[in-house]
Amino acid sequence: MKKRVVLALGGNALQKNGEATAEAQKKIATKVGETIASLADKYEIIVAHGNGPQVGNILIHEESAATDKAPAMPLETAVAMSQGQIGYWLTQAINNAFAKLGKHKKVATVISQVVVDKNDPAFKNPTKPIGQFYPEKQAKALAKVTGWAVKEDAGRGWRRVVASPKPIDIVEKRTILELVKDGVIVIAAGGGGIPVTRTKVLKRLKGIDAVIDKDYAAEKLAEEVKANIFVSVTAVPNVYIKYGTPDQTALQNVTITELHNYKKYNYFKTGSMLPKVDAAIKFAESGGTGIITDIEHLSEALQGKAGTIIRK
Repeated sequence: MKKRVVLALGGNALQKNGEATAEAQKKIATKVGETIASLADKYEIIVAHGNGPQVGNILIHEESAATDKAPAMPLETAVAMSQGQIGYWLTQAINNAFAKLGKHKKVATVISQVVVDKNDPAFKNPTKPIGQFYPEKQAKALAKVTGWAVKEDAGRGWRRVVASPKPIDIVEKRTILELVKDGVIVIAAGGGGIPVTRTKVLKRLKGIDAVIDKDYAAEKLAEEVKANIFVSVTAVPNVYIKYGTPDQTALQNVTITELHNYKKYNYFKTGSMLPKVDAAIKFAESGGTGIITDIEHLSEALQGKAGTIIRK
């Protein structure tokens, strides 16, 4: 039996040096596709991905070109647009990698909705910056007209901020699982998924403007499809303590307890490594193996020979 693996690719995985054009990002996706194709004989693979740079560009286009006849699409729809965009790039890259090997493998992108709680505390404290930068005066004027929450972002200008609630369910989980069992490489939960709420009585879904962290969504998906391994694929080969200092130390095989102890010393930054560590811990707590590594060491990490491996 093949082990089932969920890979969570960072949105910056396709924009390592700020590449913004489709062709540049598709070129980078080629490497990702080749890596995934090389693993397909050994593993059942589900690929989740971030969308920060891509959805940000979509929102800039939507907001700057909006008219009364062609109004800007809401954030939840922009997330869906980015899922299709990145899913297309990755699907094509994986297909081309198999063609290069003289093989064929079914690959599919599933536009995925992820359920959040409308009463999640995150909605009362929006913190996730999205879209373009504005001068303070313009940002505050837009906030009055649109109802946006806006905040100053690291001295670079003012931006819209939205909630980042925790995922509680994956709407398409059964479809994804059926595809995987049928031998399909599935791309799903892109950008953390399209955030939706679900009514208790009629179970009706409704999109809501928010951004779900892709690692939390991918980990939730990994649990739902009963994956054996969850991997957060990032820009560095390992998780480090005292990162960027002369005492920097790479973590290799670590336990949940050890990571919790490191968290107490604030070794992992909120907007960077912390969500990856938290997601890997949560998956390990469910009985699986959590891994954090980069794309170059992915194959070795899946064999337990590289990366940061997290178990109970």
